[in-house]
Amino acid sequence: MVDTQSVAGDQLKAIIERVERLEEEKKALADDIKDVYAEAKANGFDTKILRKIISLRRQDRDERMEEEAILELYKQALGMV
Repeated sequence: MVDTQSVAGDQLKAIIERVERLEEEKKALADDIKDVYAEAKANGFDTKILRKIISLRRQDRDERMEEEAILELYKQALGMV
């Protein structure tokens, strides 16, 4: 007969260890991204704009066009153009 507490405990430990490893990888990636932004800034690029460009590239074309159209409409309504 299998000890269910032992099996569940082993499985739980394995899951927790996997999450911990992934969290470490996530932190390492975040540090790498931070370094790339620092390099970009040192080379004269505006990191705020770089982040915006990356955000825009994540969107599909239609979603981006819709967002830009709404932004333009709001700017016109506020007399910003």
